[in-house]
Amino acid sequence: MATLATTALTLADWAARQDPNGNIPEIAELLTQTNEILMDAVFMEGNLPTGHRVVVRTGLPIVYWRALNSGVPTSKSTTATVDETCGMLEAYSEVDVDLAMLNGNTADFRLSEDAAFLEAMNQTQASTMFYGNPGVDPKTYLGLAPRFSSLAAANGTNIVNAAGAGSDNSSIWLVCWGRNTVFCPFPKGSTAGLQHKDLGEDTVKDASGNQFQALRTHYQWKNGLAVKDWRYVVRIANIDMSNLVGESSAANLIKLMLRAIFRIPNMRAGRMVFYMNRSVAQMLPVQGLNTSSSAVKVQEAISQFGEPIVNMSFMGVPIRLCDQLLNTEATIT
Repeated sequence: MATLATTALTLADWAARQDPNGNIPEIAELLTQTNEILMDAVFMEGNLPTGHRVVVRTGLPIVYWRALNSGVPTSKSTTATVDETCGMLEAYSEVDVDLAMLNGNTADFRLSEDAAFLEAMNQTQASTMFYGNPGVDPKTYLGLAPRFSSLAAANGTNIVNAAGAGSDNSSIWLVCWGRNTVFCPFPKGSTAGLQHKDLGEDTVKDASGNQFQALRTHYQWKNGLAVKDWRYVVRIANIDMSNLVGESSAANLIKLMLRAIFRIPNMRAGRMVFYMNRSVAQMLPVQGLNTSSSAVKVQEAISQFGEPIVNMSFMGVPIRLCDQLLNTEATIT
């Protein structure tokens, strides 16, 4: 028996998307995730065609007490430049024209496929913002986790150790978004966000090189991550998930998050947001109830895109869910 193609929609796919009346039903998106970091991130045009160059202060000038009738030496500060690269996330969709036109539901059928591509792009982008590592895949950009991966590093002071062990750990991230702290650059001269372009009908080739007419769609998202000032990111690492969910020797999330907030030098420098996955988030209000803490609150809010959302907050700092944050992180040492 021949294996159905995995990169092109087939008649079986088409038939599976028909309701009894021959219409395209609304698909239950069981693979849809919540990755709210994409709603909070500050996007700005980079100053390079490939990303953004930031200038970082590395040393202060020496200043002196002066006595009367005597001078002081000159001095200067020192700086360093860092180039933050962007990655190009892309995908193409090709649907056989005759397949798409069956029963006259061309637009609905393509829309159902677009939704899946957009979700895949969102999930990949969110994952890369946390775990992207050009050392592993040179096509990606550097995410947060590789930047904050050692307690002994210079930025190790902004890693709060939850004392977990093994490889079933997770992290909570506190990010202060701003133009001078942390932001997402896109290449100079390009456009921010996910771009979706209907390429119309075109001649394409199947796996054997034979041609057919297809409706093509192109998806592209050029994005990077610039940490201009590492002091405005805090990682609460080594949260042992088996202990946390089992409530046995669990990490005290409330104390850890309080410590994280006070690692931020200036809380008014940008917009502070906590990020955690839902396995961690479900235990935070539980711990709050057990300790009679009023620091954790549930509130209604409006996203920067005008969408009504329900969020938790901690000490006034919003808490966002990110399903791409893993429960299988190795111990940070």
